[in-house]
Amino acid sequence: MKFKVIADSCCDLNEELRESVNITLVPLTIHIGDKVYIDDANLDISELLRAMKESTSVPKTASPSPGDFIKEYEEGENIFVVTLSSMLSSTYNHAMMARKIVLEELPNKFIHVFDSLSASVGETLVSLKVLETLKDEQDPPKIVEKVNEYIKSMKTFFVLESLENLIKAGRISSLKGKLASLLSIKPIMKGTENGEIALVENVRGSKKALMRLIEIIGEQGVKLEDKILGIAHCNCLDKALKFKEEIQQRYRFKDIIIVETAGISTVYANEGGIIIAF
Repeated sequence: MKFKVIADSCCDLNEELRESVNITLVPLTIHIGDKVYIDDANLDISELLRAMKESTSVPKTASPSPGDFIKEYEEGENIFVVTLSSMLSSTYNHAMMARKIVLEELPNKFIHVFDSLSASVGETLVSLKVLETLKDEQDPPKIVEKVNEYIKSMKTFFVLESLENLIKAGRISSLKGKLASLLSIKPIMKGTENGEIALVENVRGSKKALMRLIEIIGEQGVKLEDKILGIAHCNCLDKALKFKEEIQQRYRFKDIIIVETAGISTVYANEGGIIIAF
C-alpha cells in the first residue's frame, strides 16, 4: 500500500527533518501591503520580519486553494493530511473540499484530513506521529484513531516577545500594547482544546516568562518520558537552546526537537517568539 503524508506550510521543519522524513508541504501565502510572499523553501524570513516591522498594516495570510491540495492528492493510495487549526485558518476546510472532489472521481482512494488543533511545531509533531504510526500500523482507520488520540492529548503554548502584530490587528489596543511594552509584559498563550488561542497569564520579563512556561510543562504534562517536546523559535536560536537546556535539567522527554518558524508561524509568533508543543 502506498502512503503519502501532506501538511500545510505551518508545519515547521528543520534541515534534519527535511532530509529524513517524507512530508509534502502545501504553502500558504502572506500579504503585507501590496506584496505577496509564498511560504515555501525560498521565503527569506529575515526579509519577512523586516517587511512586517516596517508596515503599518497587519500581515494577512491566505490558505492554499482546494486545487492546490487536489494536485497533491493525485499521487498515493492512502493519503494523510495535517493542517493548522481550523479555528485559525480555512486551510482545513479547503483540504476537506479537495478531498470531497477527488473521492467523487476516485472513490477507492483513502484520504483523511487531520485538524491538528494547533500550529507551527504542534502541527509538526502531529505529522511526525502519522509517520511514526505508519511504521507499525498499515490499516488507515486504525492510523486515524491513534493520531486523533495524540492530537487530543497534545498541548501547545507560546510566549510572545513582540506585540506589534497583535496591536496592528486590533487584538490589543495601542495604549495597552505600549504600556505592556514599557513594563516588559510577556503574554504566555495556549492552544485550547478546540484549537483556539487563549491567554494563560501575563509575566513581566522574557526570562521570567520562559521559566514560568517551564513550570507550566510540569503542571500540565503527564508521562513526559513518553513524549517528544517540540520547540519552535522565531529568529532566536540561542534563546531556544537555553530553553532546551533548562527543560532537560527538570524533565526527561523522550526527545526534544528545535525548529525555526517558517513564514506563517513567523507571522503568528513575530521575532523572538517561542512556541512549544508536547
